[in-house]
Amino acid sequence: MSDGNIDLSKDARAQAYATPLDQLNPAQPALFQSDQMWWNFERLRKEDPVHYTAQSDYGPFWSITKYNDIMTVDTNHGAFSSEGGITIATQDGDQGPLPMFIAMDPPKHDVQRKTVSPVVSPANLQVLEPLIRERAAMILDSLPIGEEFDWVDKVSMELTAMTLATLFDMPQEDRRKLTYWSDVVTAVPGQGLIDTIEQKMAIFVEYHAYFTNLWNQRVNAPPAGDLISMLAHGEATRNMEPREYFGNIVLLTVGGNDTTRNTISGSILALNRNPDQYRKLRENPGLIPSMVSETIRWQTPLAHMRRIATQDFDIGGKTIKKGDKVVMWYVSGNRDEEAIERPNDYIIDRERPRNHISFGFGIHRCVGNRLAELQLKIIWEEILKRFPEVVLLEEPKRVYSTFVKGYESMKVIIPSRN
Repeated sequence: MSDGNIDLSKDARAQAYATPLDQLNPAQPALFQSDQMWWNFERLRKEDPVHYTAQSDYGPFWSITKYNDIMTVDTNHGAFSSEGGITIATQDGDQGPLPMFIAMDPPKHDVQRKTVSPVVSPANLQVLEPLIRERAAMILDSLPIGEEFDWVDKVSMELTAMTLATLFDMPQEDRRKLTYWSDVVTAVPGQGLIDTIEQKMAIFVEYHAYFTNLWNQRVNAPPAGDLISMLAHGEATRNMEPREYFGNIVLLTVGGNDTTRNTISGSILALNRNPDQYRKLRENPGLIPSMVSETIRWQTPLAHMRRIATQDFDIGGKTIKKGDKVVMWYVSGNRDEEAIERPNDYIIDRERPRNHISFGFGIHRCVGNRLAELQLKIIWEEILKRFPEVVLLEEPKRVYSTFVKGYESMKVIIPSRN
């Protein structure tokens, strides 16, 4: 098995298959950081697709690893609640997890989601498209030719931060605060970005204050088309508690930032690992939309979502008990041989490239999925106009997380312009 033709360590595979099944724990951030988690999921899909881990750093939990089982859980919000957090490692200080609409059940979830969804409506995407294209062109035209640079920093972070700052209608000069705050939200203390949970909370205070200021500006101004104004004037959201407002800001920051940014980076990795596919794309730019969907599947920028069972539920020959933590591993579902043909291969002209699980399903399906696809489509249209190739120089540095499947840095060189 390979992740886009990388030979993964035989040791990791041997260890995954040698571990007694009842002790197998797929939620190990170090394995994700070293890109060695695939073997655990391969084994679980084959031998124990609904798997119970009794002991882990996050307590006991069930792993759902096959595509159709994930669909069953994700589309059954009655039996599997989102209340209380969406990640296996929800930890937000003493007050419990921040409330946000992705971590709510109907009816509250539905009315809050509906309040912000106009920002990603087809009509608004048409308005955003020329702006995103102009910025993509500016970013790419500023890149050095023949010199090594970090693609994550110069391209992926820049485009997504610019777009998100526009959705919030905040000053563009503050856009990198969004990148930083998004990283802090999902960062594990002691793994580089922050050292302690107290430091994380102190950064949250600044982050909260910034967006409280934006709320105060918008609530005293006429309603407008940005996310803050929508929340400040929305019938279902204008009286929300400050923590709940902040929770939704956190959700929109991470959702609008991490996912698209890591898929833009992932596309460079995937195409470099599969030069035949890169050649196919250069020869036929009409494949860009299909390549975008295939990259979203292959990358799976958010590796999992968690739920809590609200009742006993039978699935895959097992009974999940009421109150149990259930983790849907999208990263595994997207490599399920029974649902997707040749799932470990990166094939940009697949027959049904949108047949992936990266955006989730059911009521919590990613609200910004079309905006994510649009940004990826535009950046690749602009890349192909300018550069014969973007060359990856070494293995990228990956994020230490079981939730965000992403990249800290990615060294590349662009040998020449078209």
